[in-house]
Amino acid sequence: MPDGGRLYGSQRPRIETVPPFVSSSGAEAVELAASAGLELDPWQQHCLHVGLGEKADGSWSAFEVAINVARQNGKGGIIEARELAGLFLLGEPLIIHSAHEFKTALEAFRRIESLITNYDHLRKRVSRMRRTTGEEAIELLTGQRLRFLARSGGSGRGFTGKCLILDEDMILGDDSMGALMPTLAAVEDPQVWYLGSAGIGPLSVQLARLRTRALAAIEAGVPDPSLAYLEWSINPHVRECPKDCTEHDDPDAPESVARANPALGYRLTLEHTERERRTMGPEIFARERLGVGDYPSDESDAWAVIGRDAWEALEDADSQAEDPVAFALDVTPERSHATICVAGRNGAAVHVEVIDNRPGTDWVAERAKALTEKWHPRCWVVDPSGAAGSLIGDLQDALTPDADEDEDQDDEPKGPVVPVVQTKARDVAQATGQFFDAVVASRIVHLGQAPLATALAGARKRELGDAWAWARRGVGVDISPLVAATLARWGLFVEIEEPEEEVEPWAEFG
Repeated sequence: MPDGGRLYGSQRPRIETVPPFVSSSGAEAVELAASAGLELDPWQQHCLHVGLGEKADGSWSAFEVAINVARQNGKGGIIEARELAGLFLLGEPLIIHSAHEFKTALEAFRRIESLITNYDHLRKRVSRMRRTTGEEAIELLTGQRLRFLARSGGSGRGFTGKCLILDEDMILGDDSMGALMPTLAAVEDPQVWYLGSAGIGPLSVQLARLRTRALAAIEAGVPDPSLAYLEWSINPHVRECPKDCTEHDDPDAPESVARANPALGYRLTLEHTERERRTMGPEIFARERLGVGDYPSDESDAWAVIGRDAWEALEDADSQAEDPVAFALDVTPERSHATICVAGRNGAAVHVEVIDNRPGTDWVAERAKALTEKWHPRCWVVDPSGAAGSLIGDLQDALTPDADEDEDQDDEPKGPVVPVVQTKARDVAQATGQFFDAVVASRIVHLGQAPLATALAGARKRELGDAWAWARRGVGVDISPLVAATLARWGLFVEIEEPEEEVEPWAEFG
């Protein structure tokens, strides 16, 4: 891996099982990608070579191809090359590109649209580009189509595809697979490509199945007959060690970064990954950069606190919050994301909604100010014992009018225009219990937003005295949307103490 003092990522995966093949369309796919300005790294070319391997009769050697690699390594380039090949080389009638979130699917559409439209030899074969929101597609004059979908329980139904591209496969469960896999049933020689990063606990149901098959094949010394699985990661446990190694890797060693990141030295640097290490903390860094995933062994681990059916039964896409509303803020323990939620009555129920779930925290104060000016909430709620506690001062400052904005009034502003309520431990326990009871009693309504559903799927309990609250650590998923929604609902009903009026000293003698 070192080359003249520079460290390069491993171009071969730590875990690999590939069914035998006699030929491959990989080289043609790589050449086509290059003609569109997409130059692939050796590891990306290897994935296409084995993934597009063919049996003697010309059919695919692998029905399923899974590529598990950390973010920012270039899995998007593999997806684009495979989709270009499907459209322009292989003549696949319909390719379905599915991502966990709409914004990810939309970004993928824009990237391949740019590749095609910038090169005449591809653009002239296009009939039309469909850019309508939710209907993004590329259609060729010869009829081949590439459709982009955000995953849901019903996305993909009604289609008959030849190739499925399942991006973000670390968030992929039975509902999505049940909707998408039957699209291949009526076609000859279909193929499924899974691409994503390390498993994140109960959300990674399908990825865990694929990985279990791969490890079993390696252990048996016999390739899985229909699965090509390639994983770049370090080996944190001796029991997961392939036959060619005898001990686990040191997560602090630069060589471990190189083993788990094939793009190191190409588009990633050790300086950047070391900054990530210092910022993320060891557990998150191991997952996000070293490929150390959490893979469920029992599908019952998912939705362990509130059942999926119970939550989905409360979905109403047309629901809206009525005045007055309450906002709440929560931040992940490692401070990678912050979430703002709102709660408001909707008839006899309470509407909860994720307003923002974004990376970092520097955007929170200004966003809170804008939301307050628009909604005039009864309060903001923050748990001072959590990571969001450090933002309370900034939040109060953002909600306090400037003196020059208040110059026409007799009194100077004394504080925020709406109160920032800081919870105590008993408040958090009460809020969590009330949220749970409201779900059981069907007194919650929501929009079916992915961040909240993802948080609930991975949610666990933590003891809090004789009660319990949402576990923040060790759940493998961002639960800040769930915590913020829980606190926002509590804030809708909490009694807010009015600040005591200051009495001027001379008033007593008036």
